[in-house]
Amino acid sequence: MRGALAASWPALRIFLWSRLAIWALAAGTVLLFEDELNPSRGRWDTPRLHELGAAVDVWARWDSNWYLRIAESGYSWPSSTPAFFPGYPLLVAGLGRVLGDRFLLAGLLVSLAACAAAFVLLYRLVADRLGARDASRSVLYLALFPTSFFLGAVYGESLFLLLAVAAFVLAERGRLGWAAVVSGLALLTRAQGIALLLALAVFAWRSDRRTRNLALLLVPVAMFLVFPLVLELWIGHGLAFVDAQKLWERSLAPLGPLGGLVQAVGEGDVVGPVLAVAMVALAVLSWRVLGAPYGLYAIAALAIPMALPSERLGGLYSFSRFALVAFPCLVALAVLGRDRRLHVATVAVLAAGLAVGVVRWALWYWVA
Repeated sequence: MRGALAASWPALRIFLWSRLAIWALAAGTVLLFEDELNPSRGRWDTPRLHELGAAVDVWARWDSNWYLRIAESGYSWPSSTPAFFPGYPLLVAGLGRVLGDRFLLAGLLVSLAACAAAFVLLYRLVADRLGARDASRSVLYLALFPTSFFLGAVYGESLFLLLAVAAFVLAERGRLGWAAVVSGLALLTRAQGIALLLALAVFAWRSDRRTRNLALLLVPVAMFLVFPLVLELWIGHGLAFVDAQKLWERSLAPLGPLGGLVQAVGEGDVVGPVLAVAMVALAVLSWRVLGAPYGLYAIAALAIPMALPSERLGGLYSFSRFALVAFPCLVALAVLGRDRRLHVATVAVLAAGLAVGVVRWALWYWVA
């Protein structure tokens, strides 16, 4: 037990101080600058997002309402609830009932636990491949990523990230059967789970039992098909998870991933396209640093949201949040961070972006 804790401590240390710092900034912002709260927040705020006081409830914003609504009463149609996959709200529902119907608290606990576990697994995965220093920088850059505060919010990001990293850990150890099951759970958490299938296909192709392991790709697909089946039985519309996206006016761009980028540039967005290009470049670099499975996963995880722009809300709407789970990009950045000056600059830029994001989030201004 002590040995496992010691091996995990570098990642847990980053988890503890980064989450405490983020929480202090968010709580301080909402408590000290209450008069600066977005006056239009009533359009999105609901009693469901208020359970434990402002200092804690600050971590329930925007889509948190949909997750909590599903946890409390399940899916309904017509509504936007089917757009949110069941993995995260199912865990919140179970823990929330154990805690006496405190679903917001349950959401926070699930998110923070998944975040801590994801940090630990990422550290071990990178340490085994590249060494402890690169592993520490990878976790640090993840902790400071401008949208990393979502990993402690009532959102499904931390759970998906945990499952994605866990799938790679299992695949690296040759346990492709379990990696397939974990990938299925990831696919039931968000659509970016499709990217894991590409990575597993490479691992399976390179394995000794190629045919058997390629057949394992059917496992996550079969697991996901439970979702539309349940929706059909529950609300009478198995494809509601597709149609529910109409609320955000998302559709597949004719240009694929370039569609979101081109639309964002046309809208005068600067930050989104710069981030997208930088992340794609890091994804390509991760292919060289870590290998094809990681590069394919990162590229696909970025390409999916880029290929589904919102006509009403923007070409790269929420991209900075979706990009958070493309962890091989941060590992590639950690390798570049071996240069001391680049490392210092990276930490400064990421931390500044994170601080701005946390303040905007706390004041009910849209971030991602």
